[in-house]
Amino acid sequence: MRSAMTRWNPTGSFLTTRDPFARMLDTVFGEGLYPSEDVSNRTWMPSVNIRETEQAFFVEAELPGLTKKDIDITLENNILKLSGERRFEKDTKEESYHRVERSYGSFLRTFSLPSQVNAESVKASFKDGVLTIEVPKAEEAKPRKIAIN
Repeated sequence: MRSAMTRWNPTGSFLTTRDPFARMLDTVFGEGLYPSEDVSNRTWMPSVNIRETEQAFFVEAELPGLTKKDIDITLENNILKLSGERRFEKDTKEESYHRVERSYGSFLRTFSLPSQVNAESVKASFKDGVLTIEVPKAEEAKPRKIAIN
């Protein structure tokens, strides 16, 4: 005679309570288990590509949903800082969210640049949710062809 077996899941009942461990899992692994009561206080890290040409370094950051006013860029002591905030704006009178997967809150990214950059000529542009920062290399950092005598 065959008896029915039920597989025991040790984390099943443990993760159904809103205890500190579950909140830590939310922080580490995202909001897959429980939507946070206040998603506006979380930090997030925008994706960034950094590329280099002979003339400059380019930092490209994905910042969907932000405007130029939401972003700050500074360059000091060859440290490029990119910071800002994406706010969670909800109207609870008309809608209730069933799931919140987009990240909201403040962010800060810092990048160490080589000492040979032209800090006075840095340019930034923002189009279609992508911020592009161009950091030109200083003349002494650019490759030069040397003639043989």
